[in-house]
Amino acid sequence: MESKEFNKTMTAGNNGFLHLFINLALLALSIWIVVSFAKFDCMLDAEGEPTAWILLPILSGFLLLFAYILHLVGFIIVQPNESRVLTFFGEYSGTVKQNGFFWVNPFYSKEKMSLRAKNMDVEPIKVNDKNGNPIMIGLVLVWKIRDTYKACFEVDSDLRTTITQNQVNSTKSFDSFVRVQSDAALRKVAGLYAYDNMDRNDEEVTLRSGGEEINERLEAELRKHLEIAGIEVVEARINYLAYAAEIASVMLRRQQADAIISAREKIVEGAVSMVDLALKKLSEDKIVELDEERKATMVSNLLVVLCADESASPVINTGTLYQ
Repeated sequence: MESKEFNKTMTAGNNGFLHLFINLALLALSIWIVVSFAKFDCMLDAEGEPTAWILLPILSGFLLLFAYILHLVGFIIVQPNESRVLTFFGEYSGTVKQNGFFWVNPFYSKEKMSLRAKNMDVEPIKVNDKNGNPIMIGLVLVWKIRDTYKACFEVDSDLRTTITQNQVNSTKSFDSFVRVQSDAALRKVAGLYAYDNMDRNDEEVTLRSGGEEINERLEAELRKHLEIAGIEVVEARINYLAYAAEIASVMLRRQQADAIISAREKIVEGAVSMVDLALKKLSEDKIVELDEERKATMVSNLLVVLCADESASPVINTGTLYQ
């Protein structure tokens, strides 16, 4: 969607300090007129009573005072990474992103909008992964407003009031919108991948092992959901991942079984290489000559010793090898 946002350039005529001087001059002039004209003799009749002409300085003073108050409404202060969205009787008139103290048309409606990055911790939600297993997954999202026009006029938002340094500030809050859209994007991404590989030889990307690839896919999905509000996704990453409570114990036993099998494979692989090395050394160094039956017995004994969970109890043979 093409953006309708445009920056309103502040010129020398919008200098806030210049208009502050004008404003003070209006106030001083209104007071001077009321005080000065009230002393003129033309304002009194022959008997010294005020005439209708006295209404002239009073009316002029009130008009200048009204102009002072109206002029006062046009002042704005734009802090770094903040903006003011200007509308003139319902018509979008531009966005002020330039920092400083300015004066604009008093009839402009001036919507304050922060452009600073915001951090959101989305609570873990229960979803089904690609294999249908219920899992708990949560994310951390860093976002900021990029398009003020879309943020103001394309989506609805809540009004948030904050008190800082004894000042009450009311700004639009998009937390509710971002949280709902993040929930939808997280559910979609979680359904595209399995939690973990059931087969240890499977090379498919999973939520547990995907790492940056999963985070990049999540960021892309979030951008699609938040683009309508003019929100830019700075960073998104999964910060919580676990099986749901109803299957957590079963999956834990499966993982333990996989770990035991992997450990056994390593132990057997190491034991076989050690037995092979022992037989080769005995043969090469001509320490003892063994027939096939004695070799088989030796292999069996060594494998039992090396692969056993507990320490083997040695038996000393005091006779000959063939007894």
